[in-house]
Amino acid sequence: MKELLRSNDPVLISYVSALLSEAEIAFMVADTNMSVLEGSLGVLPRRVLVVGERIAHARNLLTEAGIGHVIAEQDRN
Repeated sequence: MKELLRSNDPVLISYVSALLSEAEIAFMVADTNMSVLEGSLGVLPRRVLVVGERIAHARNLLTEAGIGHVIAEQDRN
């Protein structure tokens, strides 16, 4: 799996999750339970991971949705 984005914004994570689900792109949101360790402050970002062979499609999907700026830096190329 490859990292698509990293964010502290639960609304963004929810929106991206909905986009990926609708496009039938397999993904997972990692680090969702880290809030227990950090005291629910929202300091540690959650990561959206996508199956490697679908990462290009996922990047295009986010770009077309107008949120391409949130794509993880290593995946912008």
